[in-house]
Amino acid sequence: MKKLDGKRLINGTFGSVWWDGELLADIESFEAKISIDREEINMAGSLSKDSKMLGWNGEGTMKLKKIYSRAQKKIAMAIKDGQEIRSKIVAKLADPDAFGTERVVLYNVWFTEVMLMSFEQKAKLEEDIPFGFSDFDFPDLIED
Repeated sequence: MKKLDGKRLINGTFGSVWWDGELLADIESFEAKISIDREEINMAGSLSKDSKMLGWNGEGTMKLKKIYSRAQKKIAMAIKDGQEIRSKIVAKLADPDAFGTERVVLYNVWFTEVMLMSFEQKAKLEEDIPFGFSDFDFPDLIED
C-alpha cells in the first residue's frame, strides 16, 4: 500500500452543483445516495440468512444559503399550477490537491418538498431541498 499525504484528502469547499445547467453559487452542502431494496432469502441447508436485491431508490438533499427564492419560483409555483418539474443535477468535486475530479450526473430528478418560508432571529438562513432520482452516471471518477 502506498503512503498518502494528508493534502490528498478532498476538501468539500471545491464542490460544485449545477441544477438544470445553472451553477448554484449559493450551495452549502450536497448529498446524493442510493438505497438498495432487498428481500431476505432462506436457502435450504444453510442456517444463515441471505438476501436478493430487488431494486434501488435514489435520494438526496441540496442545502442552499438563503439568498434567492430559487426553489419557491422553480418548484413551488409549478406545483401550485398543477405541474411536476423534473430536473438534471450535476455535482462535482475538484480539489486541486486531489488525484483527480469526481462528477455525478443525476437524471429524472423530482422534488419531495419545498419550504415556502422559514426564518429564525439572528441566524444565517439556509434551505434544504430534498429530492429523488431514477438514474445516474459517473462521467469522472478518481482512480487509485
